[in-house]
Parts: sequence; C-alpha cells; structure tokens
Amino acid sequence: MSDFLSALEERVLIFDGAFGTWVQAQDLGADDFGGAELEGCNEHLVLTRPDLIRQMHAEYFAAGVDAVETATFGAFGLVLAEYGIADKALEMNRQAARLAREAAEQASTPDRPRFVVGSIGPGTRLPSLGAITFDALRDDYEVQASGLVEGGVDVLLVETVYDLLQGKAAIAACRRAMAAAGRTVPLMVQVTMETTGRMLVGSEIGAALTALEAMRPDVIGLNCATGPSEMTEHLRYLSQHARTFLSCLPNAGLPSVVDGRTHYDLTPEQLADAHERNVSEFGLNIVGGCCGTTPEHLAAVVERIGTRAPLPRTPDFEPGCSSIYTHVPFAQELAYLAVGERTNANGSKKFREAMLAADWDTCVQMAREQVKEGAHVLDVCVDYVGHDGTVDMEEVASRFATQAALPLVFDSTEPAVMEVGLKHSGGKAILNSANLEDGEHEGSRLDRVFTLA
Repeated sequence: MSDFLSALEERVLIFDGAFGTWVQAQDLGADDFGGAELEGCNEHLVLTRPDLIRQMHAEYFAAGVDAVETATFGAFGLVLAEYGIADKALEMNRQAARLAREAAEQASTPDRPRFVVGSIGPGTRLPSLGAITFDALRDDYEVQASGLVEGGVDVLLVETVYDLLQGKAAIAACRRAMAAAGRTVPLMVQVTMETTGRMLVGSEIGAALTALEAMRPDVIGLNCATGPSEMTEHLRYLSQHARTFLSCLPNAGLPSVVDGRTHYDLTPEQLADAHERNVSEFGLNIVGGCCGTTPEHLAAVVERIGTRAPLPRTPDFEPGCSSIYTHVPFAQELAYLAVGERTNANGSKKFREAMLAADWDTCVQMAREQVKEGAHVLDVCVDYVGHDGTVDMEEVASRFATQAALPLVFDSTEPAVMEVGLKHSGGKAILNSANLEDGEHEGSRLDRVFTLA
C-alpha cells in the first residue's frame, strides 16, 4: 500500500485550496504569463514564474495542509491548444509536479509526510455530446498523466468531472500512463454536482458512483460548483454506498459578483464548521477547498480537524448498472430485470430496417418507447451480415447514450463492436456476451471482452 493510502487509513487528510483564486490575488501582468497571447493561462506559470508556484505551495504547506495539488488543472492538449502551446503539455506537467514535490519535501517531517496530488481538470468539450471523441480526449490526458507521474506525484486526481464519459477517459489515460512508466500511484476522481442536484449533463450522484466506482479508483468525492452545504445530500449518498475512500473539496460558498469581480462569501470559520460536520457525519477521508478558498481557509480547517481518525463506515453496496443519468440495480424489488430487446437488429425487423436505412431518428424513438413500456436496460445489437458493425454501433451508441435514459447492453459477437459502444457510454454498461468457444487464452474472445470490461 502507498504511503498516501496508509495515511488515509490513519487520519483525515487535508488538501490545499484554490489555485486560480491564489493566482488572481497576485495582480499579474502579461509578462508573467509569457506574453499577451498567454495571459490567463495560469498553468503556464510553472514555466514562466516557477517562483510564484513554489510560493503558493509553500503558503499552503505553512497553513498546515497534508497535500497540495499541482498547478495543472488545464494543462493538457485540448485546453493548451487554445493558447497555441499544446506541444508543451508534457513539459508543463513534469515541471509542475517537480515544483510541488520540492515544496512537499521541504515541508515533510519524519512523522508527517506531505503529499503531491496531480490535478487533471475536465477541459472544455463534453464527449457525451460529441464535442470530442473518447480516443482524442484519452490521448490528451495520457500525455498529461505521463508528465505528472514522471514528475513524482503521489496521487493522480481527476477532478471537476461534469461528464462521466470525460471522467472515464481520464481514468483510462491515467492507467495507461502508469503502465507505460512502470509506476503505480493511487487514483482519485471527484465529480461536480450543480445546484440542480445533478451533474452538468444530467447525471445523478447514484449514476456517477456506479459508473466511476467500476473504474476502481481509490477515492471518490465531490469538488467545485457549490459550497459544502449544497453537497450534503450527495455526500450522504456516497457515505452510505461508496466502497472507496471519500473526499470533499467545495467552493467557498456560491459565487456572487462584487465590484464586477467574482466573490465567494464563505469565511474560513464557516468552511471549517462544514468540514467538521461532514467528517463527523459522513466519514470523509479527505477535505480541502476549491474555488474561492485561500491559505487562510485551509489554516482554519487544519486547526479544526487536526489529526483525527476517519469515522468508520459500513457502506451498502447495491450491484447494478447505469446510464449517464441514473443507477439501475440488478435486483429489482417487484420484478425481474427487464431487458428491452426491440433495438436488436437480429430480433426486430423494424429496428433492422431503420438501421440499414440510416433512419437514426426511428432507432432512437424505438429505444424511448421501450423506456416508456418499463424496460430497465436496453439491448443494443447492430450485428447484421454484410454490414460493418463498428460503423453502425458508432451511429446508434452515440445517440442512445444521451437520448435514451436507461443503461445499455452492448450485444455483439465482435469485441470491436462492443468497444465502440463503450466509448460512447458515460454510464456503466453491460456486455453481452462472452463465451469459451475459442478457449480462454490471451487474445481469445473471452479475454478481449473481459479486458474491455
């Protein structure tokens, strides 16, 4: 077990506060960022003003936190391309990790190690809505994660997830980067729940937990969008059901505009009050701050939380699957789990003809009709002799993933077709089927399907 996970077993760890809020308080100009065209790219400061980044980390460690996040929230190709510096992603992440590593080593003592958390943000495009492909996003994230791992982070944190498919792409990228480096570090993922009670694309907290816990992170939690009070019911759900460690890094309350600038009203004492309550009630393992929080906020949290041990939890795991919107338990209280089979090209002539005619609106309508008729999950089978299943699955899954409210069953004799479906599914899907017709050797169908799962 890593030192970080061992520490989580022993005490509640306290993370730092907001990177952007700290930078905005420094009254920087274009020259600090490397020119007018780069002004506002906070992540570039790791190259142009490393002294400032060192100072930020030092101030948070001086406040007593256990861990700082690297200054890399948007340091991957998708975001950096907007500034014309996508080619610097690996260098920036490596440098950011090293700066945080230096600060952590200076603050560490034999009886209290300090940790470096590699920050990986959401970017600006939602893959579930087709704004970027899963592969392109994953590949960008892999460069970022590689730099963070090479630079010496203790943990990788996929944070501010507002699209579950984006979170899954980032987690997959982290796994790839660690495998390539031959070094494994713990993995955290934090979702962002809006004031509506759902994520930006409409996901409930139950759907988020089902989809992301299946990716086997070490920590699941919440950050950004709201203050701690708005997170209470989501934290309660995670406390009752999540089998991972839990984290909570809220904003300093909901934002308001004061003198034309964004302002957060939550005081250090109020943040400390909220974290003390949530640690005591929900068994949180990690607390910290997001937008609007400062070293002063975290100093108050450190003083209040101290080195207390986390509250033991006995989560109630409910096996199930999920769409991008909702969790569906496998064990239904009043019935069997009903699989809607009408979107199966081998079982429905109407669906097959619509698919062959590229009448995607009819395909979607058939899926919606099964939702109304009480199906719990939807079977998606596009296999048909003479047709490229990967092409048809691309068209069908890209629509069903967001336009049908139920979890999907990717039903195919070809693992490649299943894979296409999975790259559009932000939820936790079901794969149908795996068999031993060609044995269980490496590269067999069974092996390929299980690897996808």
